[in-house]
Amino acid sequence: MDTLFDALEARLASRPPRAVNLPGLVLREAAVLVPLLVREGSPHILFTKRPTTLRHHAGQYSFPGGSRDAEDTTPLHTALRETREELGIDVSGVRVLGALDEVPTLTEFRIQPFVGVIPEGVEYQPSPDEVEFILEVPLAALLDPTLRRTERRSVRGMEYEVDFYTYGSHVIWGATGRILRDLLRLASELSGRP
Repeated sequence: MDTLFDALEARLASRPPRAVNLPGLVLREAAVLVPLLVREGSPHILFTKRPTTLRHHAGQYSFPGGSRDAEDTTPLHTALRETREELGIDVSGVRVLGALDEVPTLTEFRIQPFVGVIPEGVEYQPSPDEVEFILEVPLAALLDPTLRRTERRSVRGMEYEVDFYTYGSHVIWGATGRILRDLLRLASELSGRP
């Protein structure tokens, strides 16, 4: 797995992440960690399912993250702090591979995603206020094009594409789907897949 993670790290270092540029619109800062891990010798991506009791994005799959607080010196600090709070893990051992392109949301956030590898053997202690359950999906399954569909949607007069990734009964979409698409595009290039 180190070969894949090394290749991802090199690719992310070679391309600066694109910042969101929407003139006239001020977006609040947020950051997430896209957690990679190794299970049974293969790379997986970790998602959290948000509790259905939340006011925003209830029941949706997401990456650990949230709004940037005043004490967060960088967006990476935000992503790691939120990961610690949501998953209950020591993030000092997370190997940060780099940043993906920023993603705007309909709720007027600009999300800076960071890709990081969670050390093997870490035990999660999820916050019940923020995490209903944790889903680990094999990278190979997400690279299967038959598990992805794209729909065109219109919101506030703007057309955009929404990606849906289905793994069993789990459907990953929205901002998480857009972040995932960016990561999978890089992983496909590195593995030589179309």
